[in-house]
Amino acid sequence: MRLTVGLLLVVTMAVGQERPRAREVGLVVGMLPTGPLNAITDVPGVRVGHTTVIRGETVRTGVTAILPHGGNLFQEKVPGAVYVGNGFGKLMGSTQVNELGEIESPILLTSTLNVPRVADAALDYLLGLPGNERVRSVNVLVGETNDGGLNDIRGRHVGKAEVLAAINGAKGGAVEEGAVGAGTGTVAFGWKGGIGTASRLAGGYTVGVLVQSNFGGELRLGGRVVRRSEGSADGSCMLVVATNAPVDARNLRRMAERAIWGMARTGSAGSNGSGDYAIAFSTVRSAAALVGNDAMSPLFLATIEAAEEAIYNSLLRAVTVTGNGRTVEAIPLELVRKSLPGNVQ
Repeated sequence: MRLTVGLLLVVTMAVGQERPRAREVGLVVGMLPTGPLNAITDVPGVRVGHTTVIRGETVRTGVTAILPHGGNLFQEKVPGAVYVGNGFGKLMGSTQVNELGEIESPILLTSTLNVPRVADAALDYLLGLPGNERVRSVNVLVGETNDGGLNDIRGRHVGKAEVLAAINGAKGGAVEEGAVGAGTGTVAFGWKGGIGTASRLAGGYTVGVLVQSNFGGELRLGGRVVRRSEGSADGSCMLVVATNAPVDARNLRRMAERAIWGMARTGSAGSNGSGDYAIAFSTVRSAAALVGNDAMSPLFLATIEAAEEAIYNSLLRAVTVTGNGRTVEAIPLELVRKSLPGNVQ
């Protein structure tokens, strides 16, 4: 679909890009089974939407929306938590989430300098929902990574129209990955990064992870170094963890921490300039029969495996992108295949 907004050309890329996912090149992460789509949307009710903004030779950016359910999130809050791996970032709304243990807005990912504009648009969306006419305080949750290498970041090209398109277009089913939405201009391990997702089944529940990869280090596949990032290893990664397990905010924070562990398994340098955050939520809003501490270990492993594979998918699905006077190549598929000693365990 193509939508022209003023001078902006907003492009929503179709599912089914030619680039393969990790498992399609023989990269199998861990031992737990995946959900049917191997995506965050395997968690029932979760929806994802992207708006990809491409204009001229310099604009390569966008916004991604993750909705825990399709209703009024302010009126039907979900349990949630945020874990900070390294706080060199601009994650708006995190303090209230951790204070109250609830998420009451769509989770939005975008470019660093667009965070305030995206948050303002999210406020318009939430305040305009039926039932919210008397609402006087809303905590919107907006994360970011810096896409200034491929994008005119100072132009702040994501506005209300793009945010509403991502939220209102969010859906279940297969998730677009690679250079789309908030991943349009990102770079990971020196190759094109982007949006990636994966899921795991554990303990009778589903865990799904979606990432916005934009960080450096030494990419590892099966424990083997494939490539060290050229230059600075700075950058950032946003990870969103969803589950249909009845988990409270305290244990959701523990799951969010494990998402950072999954990121570490890919070879992240965890540098001073890397803003690494994980947001976790449960779609179960009842406090009855919560998963206890002793039963959390399978969900922890599911989170680690899904986070690691989601990052690989973000790399493999991304296409080569030229923008802002720079070209960042997609990771060569043959290099990935040759680097695999077998399945990654």
